[in-house]
Amino acid sequence: MSTERKAGLAQSTLLLLGSCLPVLGAVLLAPVLPRMQEHFATTPGAAVLVPIALTLPALIIALLAPFAGIIADRFGRKPLLLVAMLLYTLCGVLPLWLDSLQAIVISRAGIGLAEAAIMTCCTTLMGDYYDGARRERLFALQMVATSLSAALFMAIGGALGESGWRTPFVLYAVGLLFLPLMAKLLWEPVAQNLNTSQPSTAHSFPWKTLTPLYLLAVLAGVSLFVVPVQAGYLLNLLHVTAPQQIGLTMGSNQLGVLAGALSFRLLSGIPAHRNMVVAFILAGVGGLLMAKAGNHALVIAAVFINGVGIGLMLPTLITWVMAQVDFSQRGRAAGCFTAAIFAGEFASPLVVLAFTGGAIQELPAALSVLAIAQLIIAGLCLGLPRLPGLAPVATTTAQPIH
Repeated sequence: MSTERKAGLAQSTLLLLGSCLPVLGAVLLAPVLPRMQEHFATTPGAAVLVPIALTLPALIIALLAPFAGIIADRFGRKPLLLVAMLLYTLCGVLPLWLDSLQAIVISRAGIGLAEAAIMTCCTTLMGDYYDGARRERLFALQMVATSLSAALFMAIGGALGESGWRTPFVLYAVGLLFLPLMAKLLWEPVAQNLNTSQPSTAHSFPWKTLTPLYLLAVLAGVSLFVVPVQAGYLLNLLHVTAPQQIGLTMGSNQLGVLAGALSFRLLSGIPAHRNMVVAFILAGVGGLLMAKAGNHALVIAAVFINGVGIGLMLPTLITWVMAQVDFSQRGRAAGCFTAAIFAGEFASPLVVLAFTGGAIQELPAALSVLAIAQLIIAGLCLGLPRLPGLAPVATTTAQPIH
């Protein structure tokens, strides 16, 4: 596959920044949830609806991203992306004026729909515009960008929330900036120079091949949200309650994710399944250290190690997924990958809750169970190359199959 035009810095920057927008939906409201809860205190069901307003976009992405991938493959990546950017802006800013909590929740569902298409299209276009080492580099940078943006959006949301719980929603207007830039600088890729002697695989999506990778993506999503959701509770058990100290811990985890994503490019030539072994071992060791940590300093070290593993997982997985499909299947592959990651993120607190039963003092035991599971998964990853149809891939050599 090739394109008539050659993508450069402008295209890669737009796609990386576009990939950060779904992160906005996940973290923007977190700092203002208490004020939002207070505002709607007299609304029936507010205790349930307010948290749902935060988590609903992730659930919608998990449910609808595969369908966004199908649409992208059939009708084009760029048209879907532009429509999604417009929907993102409209639904994003609506809570500035909505007085009904139910209506706000519905608008958040619209945000999830838009984010499903945005994330799917941006990831697919990265696979379309680039190949080999350049593609791998961009997927690694995608992980770096989303990790940094999570911390940035959380800080901005908290600062804007000082003037009212509605104020952070104004950030969704950024879609109006991206829309004309994407319309001008991005183009619809076309498949060229394909070997027509080979049978088309456009109608035979390789589910058997990709299902193990998607299952790993779900587990990666679960792992990704363990520290952001649970670290604060764990620190409370250690009598660490200062927001600044909790923020330092979260920052250490994000720094680890950044280091892991950057290390992906340093591990050139190593088969992807071995990268996954290393990634799950690091995540598991970090999780065990978290569970056994007796002071704040050890927690900081533990979440950093855990973050390195998470940062290595995601670019390895998306590179491996994209190497298994051709141009006509790339949207569906990216959509299902996006759905798997966000399904794991949505399920992560529920998995921990299943082990703790709501008792915070049981959190270390729950983290130990998750860590042991990650170490077991690391061992299972050694057998991935023996699965039928799953082509082994080494970094810097990944190429789309035609």
